[in-house]
Order: sequence, then C-alpha cells, then structure tokens
Amino acid sequence: MALYVDGFLLPVPKKEVEAYRKLARKAGKIWREHGALHYVECIEDDVKPGKWTSFPQAVKLKKNETVWFSWIVYKSRKHRDQVNAKVMADPRMQAMAEMKDMPFDGKRMMWGGFKSMVEV
Repeated sequence: MALYVDGFLLPVPKKEVEAYRKLARKAGKIWREHGALHYVECIEDDVKPGKWTSFPQAVKLKKNETVWFSWIVYKSRKHRDQVNAKVMADPRMQAMAEMKDMPFDGKRMMWGGFKSMVEV
C-alpha cells in the first residue's frame, strides 16, 4: 500500500516543550478522529549541526530551542486532503489556530506532503 505522509520540522523553545506537547496531543487526537492513520511528534535526541546543512540549521535553531520532527500518515494524497479539510473545519482546531501565544515559531516551521516510495 503506497501511503502518503505530511512531514513537519520546527523549533520549539525549551521552556515551551510541555505546552507544545499538550498542543500536539490535542491536535493528534483531532487528526486521528478525522481519519489519519498515524500521528507522531518527536523531539530531538541525537541532532547535531552539520557543516553545510542539518535539522538545527534548517530551522535556524537558537540556543534555547529544541528541534521537533513530526509526521502524519494517510492512505493517499486524496485521503490526506479529505482528512485535512475536516481537521481545519473542526472548531477545536480553529480555537488552537487562534491562540495568540503559540508555543513555537511558526515562521521557521517547514512542512510538506510526500508519496511513499519504499515500504519494508
């Protein structure tokens, strides 16, 4: 089965890790309720700056921040689009999007959709 994955990379201030974790847990439940197959949020553990590029450099990581790498799995791109439409229309998600003090810098967040090519 060729799956579809939305991937995310973002910096989170260390003092906001628990707030972000709480937000991610709520968001994950919403995505799963609307049909996402899998929802994962990971915090850096063995992530070092590279010579030319790296996860920290990609998000312009500051000294007081940590890198998060996350993904959501769907059956297909069509399924992703259907799930995301439901998620974005969900009042719980709209309330989160309207938060004035997000626990991360969305301007340095990266995301994109990916077709799976190898599954073992």
